[in-house]
Amino acid sequence: MFKGGMVEMMKKAKQMQEDMKSVQEEIKLISCRGESASGAVKIDLNGDYKVTNIELDNSLLSDKEMLGDLIMIAINDASSQVSTISKEKMKNVTGGLNLPF
Repeated sequence: MFKGGMVEMMKKAKQMQEDMKSVQEEIKLISCRGESASGAVKIDLNGDYKVTNIELDNSLLSDKEMLGDLIMIAINDASSQVSTISKEKMKNVTGGLNLPF
């Protein structure tokens, strides 16, 4: 009886591992846009947290310090979105278990 339960548990673990790999590949394909200054700065991040696009309104180019702050805010916004989506997708695979990946 125990052997059968162990085999079933191993099958479930293998399936979860395969599902997690699939979800990780899916996450890599997502794209999130962070914005600041009412859309004057727009930054796109992919699921690997890599910047894929930056759009800056020309009116911001004269104030270098402010532009740097707005870029940082937009990146943090997009990063937060990627993190939220990733956690939600992984939660679906792990059944809500808080696993460290």
